[in-house]
Amino acid sequence: MKKEDCIFCKIAAGEIPSRKLYEDDDVIVIMDLSPTSKGHSLIIPKEHCTNIYDIDEDVAAKVMRVAKRLAIKMTDALECDGFNLLQNNGETAGQTMFHFHMHLIPRYKDADNNMLKFTSVSLNDEEMDALRDQIVKALD
Repeated sequence: MKKEDCIFCKIAAGEIPSRKLYEDDDVIVIMDLSPTSKGHSLIIPKEHCTNIYDIDEDVAAKVMRVAKRLAIKMTDALECDGFNLLQNNGETAGQTMFHFHMHLIPRYKDADNNMLKFTSVSLNDEEMDALRDQIVKALD
């Protein structure tokens, strides 16, 4: 299903031009218009889904298969030194386009300054066990 006011739905439908790298029945891969590195691209499902919470599981699996294939091919073609796969869910997590998509970000040793860095939080054993129990209970 297409959402009328969604830019990614319009790109997937060919209504808005893009620098397409790959396309099949389920996904399109385009170069990001605001890249964080040379070759930064996006995998976009053609069917509208807001985020990981509502994406069809088969489509999610397809996105990951395409990500693997593209990362391998792009690493060879661009001679990059590493790769980030990034997918944000919700505004707090950095999602700005509310159509599920995965970023393919080639990384270049000593050539880019956009390293993803995470700050660790300090949790004691009791807190870690309580969190594990809370998550495991939710899985039942």
